[in-house]
Amino acid sequence: MNPDAARTNEETATQRRANILGLNYINTVEIKPNAINKDILPATDLYRLKVVPIRSDKSNILFGITTTTSQQTMDALVQRFTDQRVTFAIISEAGFRDYMRVYDPPKEVIYKDIKISETTSDDTLSSISKILDQVRPDDILAYLVKQAYQLKASDIHLENQRDYIRIRFRVDGVLHPIAKLSTEKYHALISTVAIAANISSSSDKAQTGHINKKYLLATGEEVTVNLRVETVPAAYGQDIVMRLFTLQLELLKLDNLGLSERERKVVDDIINHPSGMVLIVGPTGSGKTTTLYSLISTLNSDERKIITLEDPIEYYITGIVQTPVEGDQNVAGFAERLRAVLRLDPDVVMIGEIRDQDTARTALQSALTGHLVLSTFHASSASAALMRLLDFIGINPLFASAIHLVMAQRLIRRLDDKTKIPYQPEEGLKNQLRTILGNLPASVSQPDFNNLTLYKPGITAESPFGYKGQLAIREQLQMTQGVQQLLRLPPNQITTEMIEKRAIGDGMVTMQQDGILKALSGLTTLEEIYRVVG
Repeated sequence: MNPDAARTNEETATQRRANILGLNYINTVEIKPNAINKDILPATDLYRLKVVPIRSDKSNILFGITTTTSQQTMDALVQRFTDQRVTFAIISEAGFRDYMRVYDPPKEVIYKDIKISETTSDDTLSSISKILDQVRPDDILAYLVKQAYQLKASDIHLENQRDYIRIRFRVDGVLHPIAKLSTEKYHALISTVAIAANISSSSDKAQTGHINKKYLLATGEEVTVNLRVETVPAAYGQDIVMRLFTLQLELLKLDNLGLSERERKVVDDIINHPSGMVLIVGPTGSGKTTTLYSLISTLNSDERKIITLEDPIEYYITGIVQTPVEGDQNVAGFAERLRAVLRLDPDVVMIGEIRDQDTARTALQSALTGHLVLSTFHASSASAALMRLLDFIGINPLFASAIHLVMAQRLIRRLDDKTKIPYQPEEGLKNQLRTILGNLPASVSQPDFNNLTLYKPGITAESPFGYKGQLAIREQLQMTQGVQQLLRLPPNQITTEMIEKRAIGDGMVTMQQDGILKALSGLTTLEEIYRVVG
């Protein structure tokens, strides 16, 4: 669609909306925006309130508003300008942007690429902060997202401090300060984010939204923004974390998960006999969603019906029925949605996350009736996940046999192969590693403790941390007969430690052991394993 036709369609839709709301409509294409009303409100307030003065004199002010301008804003403006008659007319979003280009014309800004190092200097923070303070809120968002993509960051954190807003990027699992933003500028930015993500900029509750649109920087460069937005009210204002959706669908394959031969054999067995329940366990940012989607992509075929329940849908996959579930949907509503999905006769069901007792029971019941149920769960380890699930559902031998695999994982930083430095560990450290790896199953080769080589990061200008990318460490708890027998004991006689000990006795390699084996193979450092799993 050409730009003129798209603008015409937007104006038509805006006029229709104005008629529904019983408000006047102004087609800004037919009038030329001018700058004669600049003294009424500063540009930052115009961005925040989503209004523009269109006409004014000593007795009257006509404000242009959009369909997202709140009634509270309109009432506040009437109270603020008591000496004049205040009226409102709806204008399109494009019209609002046209006016804001007059009220807040794009400045000549030289954008600098953000660089991170082991200690980000005050000069770097000051330089980026100055850039952000000069540009429009739309440009701040687009610029930050572009830089985050270039740095391969997973998240952008906007955090309210007492006197300023701290901006940090999470790169390879570690947070780095990027800039400081003034509170006034942040109000305009949060308004831009809220409008794009369809959330409130002043809510006193946690919110979830999604942004998927293109922004045009003042330089003329177009930036595609694809983010999941999470907000929470904090001591000094509304904090925001924006997660970048960067993964390409063609990369969602089991071959790209870095599974060892032992781990892959377990997963392949489930794919070849698709029934029962598989739980992917770990904290936020541990790669659970990537693992889940990779499993789904592998299972996706013309012979299978796959249905998902997701909040939100992060990646759209052809051939799969993906169902969005609202973030504020109540527990009963979510479980009922799951029961409705099961009536559609799926072969595989993916549940974004099991959060409550009713959903856990319904999911396990469907796993018992021949479905393969995949889901994520928040727990520190595979054995802790089983204990938490028992708290949800109680002791039930059938449920225990329905669970086929609980796979816990964390993401760790991968050493840069070009700069890593080998070293020989001291005897005390060797003895410590012998103790940790002493109960590895027979299927896993014991390292030669007399000739161990470990690695530490080599820091260069091109590799300021000595790490490059991430990889997962995992533990796979299978529902062996020993574990099942343990789960049939009265709940007050079972502990997480008992489950883990039994699983290790039946051949489970713990996350700590998996991480140390990866450190011994030169993929990461012992310090990184201890940082992530202790």
